[in-house]
Amino acid sequence: MHHREPPGHLAHHIPADDWNRAQATGRPVVIVVNDPARTGIPWRRLLIPFAIAGAAVAGCWGLVAALCALFDAAAHAATVIAGAAGPIGIGGGITFKLARAKR
Repeated sequence: MHHREPPGHLAHHIPADDWNRAQATGRPVVIVVNDPARTGIPWRRLLIPFAIAGAAVAGCWGLVAALCALFDAAAHAATVIAGAAGPIGIGGGITFKLARAKR
């Protein structure tokens, strides 16, 4: 078998003699690909959506925890400010005590 390169681009797995013979006779070159059918569960196709959903759930729980911490800090700040301010008077003698005195 000669290993002359045929004209143009050709896949390296087709021998040059076969190519030249197909060109001379007009017969097609048949390429057989052995691709065994996969059996079983395609794990990558299943795991990627679950990984994305898990990351989304973890992110949502992180957001909820951050909001809870922020609201807790805001409530403590409001309590300290209200305790330092004392009673607040409105108009004609109505007063509100915003925080109870510690006993």
